[in-house]
Amino acid sequence: MCCSNSIERDKAMMGAPEAFDISVVSGMKFFDPHVHMTSRTTDDYQAMADAGVVALIEPAFWLGQPRTGLDSFRDYYSSLIGWERFRSSQFGIKHYCTIGLNSREANNESLAEQVMEILPLFIYKEGVVGIGEIGFDDQTAAEEKYYRAQLELAKEAGLPVQIHTPHRDKKKGTQRSMDIAIEHGLDPYSVIVDHNNEETVKEVLDRGFFAAFTIYPFTKMGNERMVEIVKQYGPERIMVNSAADWGISDPLAVPKTAALMKMHGLSNEAIELVTYRNAITAFAQSGQIDEADFNTPQNIDQSVKFEGNTILRGGQQPRTDKSSMIIS
Repeated sequence: MCCSNSIERDKAMMGAPEAFDISVVSGMKFFDPHVHMTSRTTDDYQAMADAGVVALIEPAFWLGQPRTGLDSFRDYYSSLIGWERFRSSQFGIKHYCTIGLNSREANNESLAEQVMEILPLFIYKEGVVGIGEIGFDDQTAAEEKYYRAQLELAKEAGLPVQIHTPHRDKKKGTQRSMDIAIEHGLDPYSVIVDHNNEETVKEVLDRGFFAAFTIYPFTKMGNERMVEIVKQYGPERIMVNSAADWGISDPLAVPKTAALMKMHGLSNEAIELVTYRNAITAFAQSGQIDEADFNTPQNIDQSVKFEGNTILRGGQQPRTDKSSMIIS
């Protein structure tokens, strides 16, 4: 159970850069299976690539304020399979996404009905590796209605499911999410339950689901606590992610957690499972992920255009000297 002492510990760890010597995991590859790059800058992409992140999954989520029309959903989903996938490739990172109606906006039922009608237009696209992130927020009847509908959509499409567990009354919401998934006939092995903590992890693993943990400053899960969880439960079916978004978050949470695990004596094999391989195993059930894509560096040409646009602005040249302090 999270307590004031553990929160203070997390604050100390996140606020002390010297605690994270990423060089101890130099050469390792990382997969961040939950990060909202739409909210991040190209500097974040560059930093992630430099730290060893070779692939990521961007789940569809709430943008900070409610969308007011169907076209805003349509444009957002299009960006996940289009522009954002392209932008990621310009830094050598393979970009995947999950598509779904998030729980918060499921409560606008008139709009939610329209969104459900267009989801099939996107879930079969290249790079879509699951239905997500879906589940509960306030655990309302509307949220349950559209959660169930999207579980059926996942079954029909043969895609994994990425579950968002609620911030409030998390244990009840997590149990309820799993119960409903099983009721709909989903194999727990095809379901990734996200935002776990010490209160939920045992039941998630005991019931055969994948347990994902979000390393998010001061709130969901801290690095030090994550190390203890892996020590206690082992690395099987456990994965970590950053869920970095428009809030105070860290897109380097996965490699930093790997470094901390290494410094605490966890084996390279365990670290690789938690920060790389388990994500591939879970989401490759979509048929969209080929690990061979991560084994050789991608050829990057930042002058390439997507629908007439590049990531370069006003005659910029791609950065070639990463160690230079001079920005010309």
